[in-house]
Amino acid sequence: MAKKSAALGLALLASLFLLFSTTVHAQDDPLASWRPAFDPSGAQHTYLLSNIDHPSIEGIGVGFRIRDKVWERSEGRLYVDFRPLAQLGGERDVLQKLRLGAIHGMMCSSVAAANLSPRLGIVNLPFVVDSFEKLETFRNTPELFEPFSEAARPQGVSVVDFTTYGGYGWATTTPVANLEDAARVNFRIAEAPVNTDLYRAWGLRFTVMPWPDVHQALQTGVINGLDHTLIVCSITRKFDVARYFTPLDYAQGLYIHMINTRWLERLPADLRAILLETIQEESAAARERGRVQYEAEIARVKAAGVTFLELPEEDRARLRTLAEPVYERWAERIGPEYLELVRTRLADEN
Repeated sequence: MAKKSAALGLALLASLFLLFSTTVHAQDDPLASWRPAFDPSGAQHTYLLSNIDHPSIEGIGVGFRIRDKVWERSEGRLYVDFRPLAQLGGERDVLQKLRLGAIHGMMCSSVAAANLSPRLGIVNLPFVVDSFEKLETFRNTPELFEPFSEAARPQGVSVVDFTTYGGYGWATTTPVANLEDAARVNFRIAEAPVNTDLYRAWGLRFTVMPWPDVHQALQTGVINGLDHTLIVCSITRKFDVARYFTPLDYAQGLYIHMINTRWLERLPADLRAILLETIQEESAAARERGRVQYEAEIARVKAAGVTFLELPEEDRARLRTLAEPVYERWAERIGPEYLELVRTRLADEN
């Protein structure tokens, strides 16, 4: 009897150890919940797709939806090996690898995409594509989207589609209710030429800083403000430190889905069609989920005690006026006719 009890005790201990080990492993692996429900080892072709952010953001989680649907539609011939969380490197490095074909695809942040082609920077110009509605118009109007999608072809890259991570604003450690308050803040901005030009035009203090350094910089006071979207600030827990948010909605944050053109053209025609069609379908669905997520995150962070502040209309008008030299500077790079077309067409959406 004693031997039987001891055996049961050992079995129970082993079961508990296995459960503990599995739980710890899941906690250690941030992507445990997104593992494929299939074995990709038999795929004839692999599409290596990179992103720097967390798949809890709908505009990023779409990578796994694309993976699963492409696998099903291709009957296991094409595997989308999606690598979020900067597993393949930072965006500047990955852009270079994408051009060379070392990485096949990239869901690149719109702020970084202008480093590949200036025309891609049009979506980051202030108050141009500045709402979910305008974003859909931009995407679904061929005369607006096609020049954008072809912008990186000289670099050997095709732009297929994009998803959204919401409108930009200021997450700060001190309240910013007007431009006078903003003048006392040191804002972190992305490593992007459009953003640098914009903040210089606005006359605001800023620090260009890689994304992985931001949280500690907020905690230590190196910066006391962050130019980013509410969704990203919430999911990456920046509101643990920055307890104020001032919505600006001067642009929509995008993840632009880009593919190495040479790799894409070498893919068998039927698989190429499956991949492109799936990316387009899932990107459209993800943009709608991104809109829903944006509203949900507003409610969640307000409930958590984050204070929302609104700039007076005269201050918003001031930001628009100050931004005019940025349009003039970027018109030369983007193409003045194309920029005027986009601005005029989307102005009708107001």
